[in-house]
Amino acid sequence: MVNIYNEKILPSKKIIDVLKPRLVFIPLISTLGYKYDMVVKVGDYICKGDIVGINKLSNFPIHASVSGFVIDVVKKYSLDGSLVDTVVIENDFKERYRNKRGKKKYINSYSKLEFINMLRDNGIVNLYGSDYPSFMNYYDKENIKYLIINGIDDDMFSSTNSMIMYNYTEELLAGIDAVLEIMNIETCYIAVNYSNELVINKLLKYKNTYPNIKIYGIMDGYPSGSELNILNSIMDKNYDSIPDDLNVIFGNVSLMYAIYEMLLYNRPLTEIFITVSGSGCKDNANVRVKIGSEISYVMECLGGYKDKKLYMIANDVMRGNSLKNDDVIITKDLHTIVCLPVKVEETIPCIKCGKCSYVCPSGLMPIMIIKNKERAKKLRIDKCNNCGLCSYVCPSKIELSNIMKSIKEEK
Repeated sequence: MVNIYNEKILPSKKIIDVLKPRLVFIPLISTLGYKYDMVVKVGDYICKGDIVGINKLSNFPIHASVSGFVIDVVKKYSLDGSLVDTVVIENDFKERYRNKRGKKKYINSYSKLEFINMLRDNGIVNLYGSDYPSFMNYYDKENIKYLIINGIDDDMFSSTNSMIMYNYTEELLAGIDAVLEIMNIETCYIAVNYSNELVINKLLKYKNTYPNIKIYGIMDGYPSGSELNILNSIMDKNYDSIPDDLNVIFGNVSLMYAIYEMLLYNRPLTEIFITVSGSGCKDNANVRVKIGSEISYVMECLGGYKDKKLYMIANDVMRGNSLKNDDVIITKDLHTIVCLPVKVEETIPCIKCGKCSYVCPSGLMPIMIIKNKERAKKLRIDKCNNCGLCSYVCPSKIELSNIMKSIKEEK
């Protein structure tokens, strides 16, 4: 583990709702490459939660996050920098649903099949950096013993998980408890960094109410929030990779809160929590936003920027995506927007210090792999988890992580 510079927002800071964009843009392809066939047409009036497109292979839908008229199909930038087709909805600000479903009195009473179908039909994805459909995590799973929930914000600017755990503690735990009963899972572990005392103390207030949910402290440092590190810590193992036949399901705090709301209201996912942070922002904040909003709209609502020249990053500073500008749509896999002043650093040749090998959590030698691309497989490049530590510690300012990622994709 490496202790990195930290500039987190306190989880107790008030959450700001930024939920009234004039336009939302619903992408017809996900970051992972899932394509959706458009099922509405320009001129249609649609309600919040209506299906906008569907992936025919998995029958997985995408939904409108507002009610209003479909006015166009345009290309917009996604978080990975690609231009994608998006369905444009003009918000009528009525938040109108097609059907009123009310609240479920006892959210633990769904069957396993009902639960899995609800995950699919409501467009629930893994969140916190991933738009992988969550129903696939539970589909055809039997004899699951543990549910492991990642509550760690190990990036230096993100506080999304902590924000939810502190402000929605009861809802989060109720959602986890429902998943345990529905899926017949024995125990849940919520992984939290030892230093996150505000959140730990809040969670521990409910330890008698939910005896099957355990709070597990993880040593601070980066990348303490990796699934492999959490698994090895909780299970007291030393896996090189996560075994395929493991009787464990992984999740995260953002996902469990979304599942709680889904079980309670049986409504699609239309809003997410994100962190907006960095010295380039006029206001650092924990924010609730509409899926399909533009980042520019969110930043305008928060007061804008301190400088015109900025370095913007989506998700983790260490392993996230650099954004050319804020004309980018917010999708389900976003959890943090980071704005930093531009700082130009000169790259010099490798000085053979060995720091990249020393910090690599996978035990790799990044500079050796880069200099011997033809031997990348033998040097175990497949074990690289793109954590970004090699680039972070490099005194020569070589973008080792990006080069490693490119080589890995080529292989």
